[in-house]
Amino acid sequence: MRKIVYTSFLALLLGASACTVADVQRTVDGVLAGTGGPVTRDEVAAGLRQALEKGIRSGSDQASQEDGYYRNPLIRIPFPEEVKRVENTLRQVGLGNEVDKFILTLNRGAEDAAKSAVPIFVSAIKQMTIADAWAILKGDKDAATQYLKRTTSSQLRDAFMPVMQRSLEKTNATKYYADIVNSYNQIPLVQKVNPNLNEYATQKAMDGLFLLIAKEEENIRENPIARTTELLRRVFSRENQT
Repeated sequence: MRKIVYTSFLALLLGASACTVADVQRTVDGVLAGTGGPVTRDEVAAGLRQALEKGIRSGSDQASQEDGYYRNPLIRIPFPEEVKRVENTLRQVGLGNEVDKFILTLNRGAEDAAKSAVPIFVSAIKQMTIADAWAILKGDKDAATQYLKRTTSSQLRDAFMPVMQRSLEKTNATKYYADIVNSYNQIPLVQKVNPNLNEYATQKAMDGLFLLIAKEEENIRENPIARTTELLRRVFSRENQT
């Protein structure tokens, strides 16, 4: 049987010279899927969990590198929007370097905290049911990420916030922010501010991780080469065929 499958597979490849790369990938994917028999409900659930964990680890690896947040325009954490006037005013009075230093350390805090995100996220995806998995498989390209975001954000925030707090203190972002706010509040006639930096940084860091996870999920759904295990190939190739 293996010989027949291999021969058919080889013949398909040899006959693919007139096809596009996408055609070849779909053909290869179909052969791989066809060798394993019908995909089961348990495999769908396991495959979705595996895809999410793969996305989580990939996203966390990207985010936790130096400049993972700071140099990535998609997830870079800016000065808190609700106190944007603080940044603008401080730059006008010659304290732009202090603002830039704070933004750098803020993103360094997120990069440091991202290292601890994996076990928190992985624990959360274990709660996914088989029914959830089937709905996700036929959903939008980021359906698994949206499910994770929808069902775990509150718990994740509670678990991630102390991690972020330690990281902000470690990188001196908390100190720099306090200095900036104090400097601003001493300017005559300004409306004093003191927003919660940890809450802001935690939400932004989580948003960035979810965005990276969504990109990895989309890649797994659309690119057969990104399906690095047999289970992922079986589950997601079935999705493409139906």
